[in-house]
Amino acid sequence: MITPQRYWREIPQRYRLEAGKCKKCGYISFPPRLICPHCKNREFDIIRLKDEGKIVSFTIIRVPPEQFSDQSPYAIGIIELNEGVKILAQIIDCNFEDLAINKKVKIEFRKIRSEGEAGIICYGYKAVLLD
Repeated sequence: MITPQRYWREIPQRYRLEAGKCKKCGYISFPPRLICPHCKNREFDIIRLKDEGKIVSFTIIRVPPEQFSDQSPYAIGIIELNEGVKILAQIIDCNFEDLAINKKVKIEFRKIRSEGEAGIICYGYKAVLLD
C-alpha cells in the first residue's frame, strides 16, 4: 500500500514545479516527458519552473461540478509561466473585477478538495494575483 504522502513525494513535478528541458532543442515540457514532441530526443535536464506568470485566459465557474459546489463561484484560468509553460489553475483570493488578461500571478501549492468525509486531501496549484 502506498500512502498519499509517499505518492506525492515520488512525483516531484506535482509539488515542486519540475519540468523537463530537452538537451537537444531546449523545449520545456511540464510535466516532464520521455520523448521531446519537437525533436524526438530522449535526453532531458530537470529544471524547476519559477512560480510566477501571467493570465492568458480565464473564466468564472458559476455552476460547478458537485465536488466544487462549496467553492462557487470561482475563477479558473490558463496561466503562462515565465518559461512559457502553460498550466490550468484556479485563480484565488481576488475580486473577479480585478481579473484581466496579462495580469501577473504567483503560483501556490494549496488544497484543491477532499475525497469524501474521511478521504484523501488533494493538493495542487492555484494562482494568486500579484498586482
